[in-house]
Amino acid sequence: MDTRPDVGHAIAAAARTIHQKQSLDDTLQAIAEVARDSVPGFDEVGISTLRKNGDVVTRAATGELVHHLDHLQYTLSEGPCVDTLREAEIVSVPRIKHEQRWPHYVPGAVEAGLRSQLAVRLYLDEEGTLGGLNLYSTTSEEIDPEAEATAELFAAHAAIALSNAHERETLNQALHSRKVIGQAIGIVMERYGMNEDRAFAFLVRASSQSNIKLREIAQELVNQRNAG
Repeated sequence: MDTRPDVGHAIAAAARTIHQKQSLDDTLQAIAEVARDSVPGFDEVGISTLRKNGDVVTRAATGELVHHLDHLQYTLSEGPCVDTLREAEIVSVPRIKHEQRWPHYVPGAVEAGLRSQLAVRLYLDEEGTLGGLNLYSTTSEEIDPEAEATAELFAAHAAIALSNAHERETLNQALHSRKVIGQAIGIVMERYGMNEDRAFAFLVRASSQSNIKLREIAQELVNQRNAG
């Protein structure tokens, strides 16, 4: 009798978390946990994200082993996780103790108890690589034939969650900037007796001459007013 979880229900549960009003980290953690319970043969799952400056950070993990193996790969700059961040779509590694592609990573991973690993790139066509879904097994050297396809579905959910969060962050920043700039325009109008167009031109000129972003100049004017 097959005692594995119902993959369809598990994936649906992960998909529902994307639309709940919770933080991005909570969403990614939920996806990682459901993936651990759904992708056959793996007992630990993590989600790594790629920052704009190129740094990689583990945003979700089902256990300390994930943090240990993720950090090992980041530090050594090699391993399945690193390969997916360098554009490999999926890296499947059964019997990792015999693997020779990552001579520095494999000994430490095997010492930590790793027997097989699966890494899937998180990406969207319009945004490129966002991070990676990393699955670790300390129980099986073989990788189930269904594992790759199932893991790719969870990777797609995680990529969508990251994209949605980025869009919300960008929108919130834009709305905040608009509000602050509007307040700064009002301050300049009052201080120098200008109309709205001239006050905005004043801020633009100050930004251009000082090579400081318009939003930062506006924020400083607002801070000065609030402090006074």
